[in-house]
Amino acid sequence: MALSAGSYAHPHSFIDMQTELLADGDALTGLKMRWTMDEITSADLLYDAGDAKPGSETWKKLAAEVMANVLGQHYFSEVWHNGQRVKFLNLPKSYALSRSGNKAVLEFVLPLAEPPQLAGQRFDILTFDPTY
Repeated sequence: MALSAGSYAHPHSFIDMQTELLADGDALTGLKMRWTMDEITSADLLYDAGDAKPGSETWKKLAAEVMANVLGQHYFSEVWHNGQRVKFLNLPKSYALSRSGNKAVLEFVLPLAEPPQLAGQRFDILTFDPTY
């Protein structure tokens, strides 16, 4: 009879991320995020979406569920400016979930609560899973 030590692990998603800086004049107002999830992470979402048309109520409901998770983790992101953490608004200005082949794609705008000036400034933008 063999015994093994307990193991603590949970699955992680692998996401291809694209980030676009959004500005109004000389102020950084937000980040436009496009997250393309790996096939395994996408499988449940795409199964639940079935043959629903893009933009349908089914896709909107799934997008709201995914976005609730993202919001629960503070967008999985941090923005730092001059050594200070930049605050985000609690809700995104827009978000949507769609399909690209066998992958789910989440797009959203992460809005900054107090847009800092861009000219001559340095920003550190971090997106990560804090449990990884």
